[in-house]
Amino acid sequence: MNLKFRWGVVGVVLIGALFFIVPLKNSIRLGLDLQGGMHLLMSVDTDKALESRVDSIVYQLRRELQRENIPFAYVQKAPQYSVRIGFTAGAKTADIVKQAQRFQLTQQADSADSITFELDSASIDRVRTQAVSQSLEVIRNRIDEFGVSEPLIQRQGKDQIIVQLPGETDPERAIKLIGQTAQLRFYLVDENVPPAQLVGDNPTIPYDDILLYSKELDKATGKVLSATPMALKREVLLTGDSLMDATVQYSQYNDPVVAFRFDPAGARIFADVTRSNVGKRLAIVLDDNIYSAPNIREAITGGEGSISGRFTIETAQDLAIVLRAGSLPAPVEILENRTVGPSLGLDSIHAGVKASIIGLVLIMLFMAIYYKSSGIVANVGLVCNFVVLLGALCASGATLTLPGIAGVILTLGIAVDANVLIFERIREELKNKRTVLNAFETGYDKAFTTIIDANVTSLIAAVVLFQFGTGPVKGFAVTLSLGLIASMFTAVYVTKTIFMTFIIKNKDVQSISI
Repeated sequence: MNLKFRWGVVGVVLIGALFFIVPLKNSIRLGLDLQGGMHLLMSVDTDKALESRVDSIVYQLRRELQRENIPFAYVQKAPQYSVRIGFTAGAKTADIVKQAQRFQLTQQADSADSITFELDSASIDRVRTQAVSQSLEVIRNRIDEFGVSEPLIQRQGKDQIIVQLPGETDPERAIKLIGQTAQLRFYLVDENVPPAQLVGDNPTIPYDDILLYSKELDKATGKVLSATPMALKREVLLTGDSLMDATVQYSQYNDPVVAFRFDPAGARIFADVTRSNVGKRLAIVLDDNIYSAPNIREAITGGEGSISGRFTIETAQDLAIVLRAGSLPAPVEILENRTVGPSLGLDSIHAGVKASIIGLVLIMLFMAIYYKSSGIVANVGLVCNFVVLLGALCASGATLTLPGIAGVILTLGIAVDANVLIFERIREELKNKRTVLNAFETGYDKAFTTIIDANVTSLIAAVVLFQFGTGPVKGFAVTLSLGLIASMFTAVYVTKTIFMTFIIKNKDVQSISI
């Protein structure tokens, strides 16, 4: 047995743990329940995602039929995520059906002058799943841009998302940033509709138009000061999916504006749209609110533009963030909003530290009284276990939560449990008149299998908790896993090294306090 090598391993592990621990305040990250912050449970409106998908199919199918010179009367959205296509004289229904099938549409019903298609069930499930997955990524990108450190963003169930923002001090701004759909679209203004037709309780607009409002908001309160109705052509000319970047700049009047830049494909479309509509007004619409509707004076070939409005620096920065991060495929609803104050977290930390110290002291007293000198060696191993566990938490970047503190206390008991198994086995060997050295070797060897079995089964449970649990449960699982590994090292390796050093140094020892 090479004791120098064993002590070298112990020294490297402890020094490495201390390296990551010091300074502890900057090394370990605190979870939401200890640091304070926000906890949001959101639901993704996947029905809206399906409606948007059908709208997109209607637009694309109309363009494809025109491109293939297939005559049709109309293409419009129908109830229950369906699309209705009207015939004209001389239309071949087989050609229409063939084009519709390219968009995963199945024929539902037909009449003398139209055919109705619906999305198949596989497509509906795929759109719903993709809507939640895409929403998750968009929210993560927005929060990363927002600058919150160590957020927790994960899916729960079929259509829900959990967001935890430790240390966040401005919940209203964060909720607005996360929940804003940020669907950017460009429409042509229908100049043929008189403004008088748009006011009152029953505004009248052509079938191929939509009615939206240009809302003027108060910079300080965000309240709507006025809302001007405007008729827009229903066809979406360009969307924000082609955006490459969005930044805050200043207008000639020193007001903040949000400048945007398209990717090459979007720049070409933007150039074509502006070139073919010189003299007309182009409405820039974000989440069904018209931000501006400037006149197109000439073709814009650079792929750049700007959104102006009554922005503050903060609101302009937030809009730039959501445009850069991308739009949500569907609206999200806040189902639960909890804010944890830092003072509550501080109380939890104090209570957790107090419980850990009391538990550690009681365990060490029991070991010293019951197992005497051997119990003191076990206590040294217990301190080493605590140091290695903290070092592992700091090195792995794990977030410490209140259940995580409970996991620390639990692993202290588990670490002692391994020593109890070893010591009881050694006592049995000493009763059988074995030498001290032989009793320790046999005791450690025979208890080793039991210790490994017990810890591996606990590790399996911890892995399951981590895989299927949410934030606090995951924190407990991480702490428990690291604590189990640390306890196996200290209980089996560290304490044995101490005992073997003492016994080999005193070869004539005939008894030991255990």
